[in-house]
Amino acid sequence: MSILSGKKILLGVTAGIAAYKTAALVRLFIKSGAEVKVVMTPAAKDFVTPLTLSTLSKNPVHSSFFNEEDEDAVWNNHVELGLWADIMVVAPATANTLSKMSSGSSDNLLLATYLSAKCPVYFAPAMDLDMYNHPSTHKTFEKLKDFGNIMIPAESGELASGLVGQGRMAEPSNIISFIKNDILDKLPLKGQKVLITAGPTYEAIDPVRFIGNHSSGKMGIELALAAANLGANVDLILGPSSLRVDHGLINVIHVISAEDMFNAVVSIYHDVDIAIASAAVADYRPKQVSSQKIKKADSEFSIQLERTRDILKWMGTEKKNQFLVGFALETENEEENAKGKLKKKNLDLIVLNSLNDKGAGFKGATNKVTLINHKLEIKAFELKTKTEVAKDVFNEINQLKK
Repeated sequence: MSILSGKKILLGVTAGIAAYKTAALVRLFIKSGAEVKVVMTPAAKDFVTPLTLSTLSKNPVHSSFFNEEDEDAVWNNHVELGLWADIMVVAPATANTLSKMSSGSSDNLLLATYLSAKCPVYFAPAMDLDMYNHPSTHKTFEKLKDFGNIMIPAESGELASGLVGQGRMAEPSNIISFIKNDILDKLPLKGQKVLITAGPTYEAIDPVRFIGNHSSGKMGIELALAAANLGANVDLILGPSSLRVDHGLINVIHVISAEDMFNAVVSIYHDVDIAIASAAVADYRPKQVSSQKIKKADSEFSIQLERTRDILKWMGTEKKNQFLVGFALETENEEENAKGKLKKKNLDLIVLNSLNDKGAGFKGATNKVTLINHKLEIKAFELKTKTEVAKDVFNEINQLKK
């Protein structure tokens, strides 16, 4: 999963020869998982057709306030376009358009949309080297950056005039990389290492049977995705699960038993900044594991159990500078039991959910949690998707770590 996955990107295309590269740029945004809409200056249509960009983006391309070919056309709302976008990218950005952006001019739909945008705006200049180096152009660059816009520097090479120098619009792949890196650098968990345990553990009885539970690992996976989307490098220690994880910042370590999970935690715990124990680890395992399948008999059959290692307790004991989060799934005396676990395991935060709450617990797509921090301050949340719950958990972590 790319850092751009799910992002709404508004691409502004102006009248420069580099406009022909925007077809490749749209394709790369789409390949990164983004949704793309395109707005063009009227003159940009001389360099690349709206049909090309509409086909690639799978969205209508807008270039004027009204559709001139439709007598009953409605107004293209620049405000809605500006509010829709998570990111606006003006590429190529000509000297003319950049000057108008810096002065607040809005004589076309692209400029009006830019002035309405509430999202980060990137601009990729494209012009001849003398224009690029002109003092007025540099003044425009600085003014736009003072407004909070982000400049994607032009590259050096052969220009449309035949001259060689700086002024070429950055290549589409470099524009994508620049935006991804810029987003990543500004994320609150950039450079942090996060450890998350998730899913069930299976404790073998024989080669066929095991003791397990109904955990799917979904809550832990959503926590891992939330951490990665905040810029963290995540080690996800995942018990047996049918769910799959696809994110460049998540390293999945597959384990089966509680002992496997313990060993995986021990190997990386001392190097992490945040650790979240969301796995449903078996408290007991068979004392003896048969090497062969146990045959059915007429008599009763019993299994002697022994305690597994308490992974969370070990993490609390070994804690140095880590921020440690545990989970408590309760059926009675929920808050009291969760507070006891918080103190006993030396946690900074505990996530409490109850099997008494409809929609909470294992397997489902939703959860209803209460967060209790080390000061015993309580925040209760309504039923939400596990994706939203994961964001709430990390919002709380970031607040407490300040």
